[in-house]
Amino acid sequence: MTTRNQTMVMEFILIGFYNFLDLQTMLFGVFSIMYMVTLVANIMLIIIIIIIRINHSLPMYFFLSVLSFSETYYIFVVVPNMLANLLNEEGTIFSTGCAIQMFFFIALGGTNCMLLAVMGYYRYVAICKPLHYQVLMNQRICNQLVVFSSITRFILSLIDTHFIFRLPFCGPRKINHYFCDMSPVIKLTCTENNVIGTVIFIFCIVVVFGPFLLILLSYVFILNTILKIPSAEGKHKAFSTCVFHLIVVVMHFGCASIVYLRPNSTYSLDQDTLISVIYTVVTPLLNPMVYSLRNKDLQVALRKALGRKIFRSRQHSSMAGT
Repeated sequence: MTTRNQTMVMEFILIGFYNFLDLQTMLFGVFSIMYMVTLVANIMLIIIIIIIRINHSLPMYFFLSVLSFSETYYIFVVVPNMLANLLNEEGTIFSTGCAIQMFFFIALGGTNCMLLAVMGYYRYVAICKPLHYQVLMNQRICNQLVVFSSITRFILSLIDTHFIFRLPFCGPRKINHYFCDMSPVIKLTCTENNVIGTVIFIFCIVVVFGPFLLILLSYVFILNTILKIPSAEGKHKAFSTCVFHLIVVVMHFGCASIVYLRPNSTYSLDQDTLISVIYTVVTPLLNPMVYSLRNKDLQVALRKALGRKIFRSRQHSSMAGT
């Protein structure tokens, strides 16, 4: 273990999109629009699901609402500060604020990973264990799965953030990123020890690869069950219910794996910045669109729920008139 000259670091400088200086005004406009659309889309999806759940108790709608809620806070942790820094030549952040941002980013990102794994388990139960569906997917179990996903990821995030910010920082205090992510912050510490990188790598495997492995295992059983369905129409119907979940899984875990599960020797500021934009800005924007605008089941359920409400309101009106 070797150390460099230690200095007390009270604040950091986020390099952000410094290498894209000529494009910062355009990036601010694009990211602002995407941020607002993402917020509106997720809020609308939550409202739609709440309307549907009044008349339907399907667990998938419950998990979707929790995922949308988590995604909304997830982008709120990173994007507003990123937009503010795009307007400044030098984006600074206090070390305490940096730690808080890292904690919530890791916690919410990990929660999203676990929620996708839980939704994979729901698909498994619905397709492979239909006779046990009511028992394995009752509201109490759904609540427990969501609480377990959130608590475990917040605890892991707290341990990881505490571990990182207990390390001595030497400077330079410039973070080669547009938010306080693990790898660029660790590069500013005085301690040069492969054990630190190994610990963080193992942590990332637990947070990212663990849920992905559970999803993969679920779909192995799902695929095996679908292949046993005799009719082509039945196979298509069963698989079509999984398509939208798989699209989100590929987008979410694909980008996260590239950034967190690769050797440090391949670290590149420009590449990581662009990849990080995908899973912090683009993916949260696409998620509600994939699940709502292209999901026929959600559209049908919404029409039925609204139709039932309209019918009830008319019935009450007619009864009041008589």
